[in-house]
Amino acid sequence: MNKRFLNQKNMKVLVTGATGFIGSHVADKLLAKGYEVRCMVRKTSNLRWVEGKDYELITASLSDTDSLEKAVEGVEYIYHVAGNTSAKDLDGYMQGNCQGTKNLVEAALKKTNNLQRFLYVSSQTAAGPAISLNEPTTEDMPMRPITNYGRSKKASEKMLASYSMTLPFTIVRPPAVYGPRDTEIFSIFKMIKLGLAAYIGFDEKYISLVHSEDLSRGIIEAAESKRTLGKTYFISSEEFYTWGQIYKLMKKAFGKKNILSLKLPHSLVLTAGRISEFFGKFASKPPVFNYEKGIDFIQSYWICSTNSAHKDFNYSQQVSIEEGIKETIEWYRKMKWL
Repeated sequence: MNKRFLNQKNMKVLVTGATGFIGSHVADKLLAKGYEVRCMVRKTSNLRWVEGKDYELITASLSDTDSLEKAVEGVEYIYHVAGNTSAKDLDGYMQGNCQGTKNLVEAALKKTNNLQRFLYVSSQTAAGPAISLNEPTTEDMPMRPITNYGRSKKASEKMLASYSMTLPFTIVRPPAVYGPRDTEIFSIFKMIKLGLAAYIGFDEKYISLVHSEDLSRGIIEAAESKRTLGKTYFISSEEFYTWGQIYKLMKKAFGKKNILSLKLPHSLVLTAGRISEFFGKFASKPPVFNYEKGIDFIQSYWICSTNSAHKDFNYSQQVSIEEGIKETIEWYRKMKWL
């Protein structure tokens, strides 16, 4: 084993997106493992997940190369979690995800002398949905993104591959993620608490759903392993879930006896997305829900395989869906979000 992996205490890492959901969990785990953690923040960032902790905070932007060079100086690991999850068009996604990542890579190559790993957090959307329940998406399958967000993540992965001779990178693709600090799937928790379960379409839909504890641990394990250099991995649940299973467990965790089930036709979901997207053109920020989100929602198999991660660095799901949902609800209640 490389001796550098034995002395994490003196190793400095940079985490982008550390003020967000996934990035904040990665930063916390790195700090607990003894790394010196530098968190990249923006001037407008909400610091609630990083303030009061033993982090070095540095203000920088993925569009500002000078600030990025200062951010990466002296680090040995870079965990690039930040990126655009909403934009008004493909160019907006490409600027925030592909170009922003390229700017960070160029800064790292220029200013780091001993970079051990550049860990890029991509997305299952870069690969696209699976064809069937019996064929979960794997890393060696052709990438078929179906949205602009997924296309920008695919472009980012391809861009990283062009640096394979000079950059020690590893790519991780998470599926849907839930857990403490999440604000997206949180809306589903709120819906179940109100006694309503909404189903998209009339067919069964299967998803891979990973808890933030498993994902953040898997991201770090992927970065620390020498077997993952230049490779891509799905970090996910080992099981595939239906929304019916998930709603049932949420209902049990909330102690509810009955909930109202509502099935929404695909056409209605897509129409609602079109309307939201139209009015979003007149807003300063892109809408949370748009037509492409609707395209995501109507897919039957957002599932992926973790076999490669298990083989190369012994990754396994440790948080069961039952435990994860219960813990997440307890956290939301503690924080008075519910």
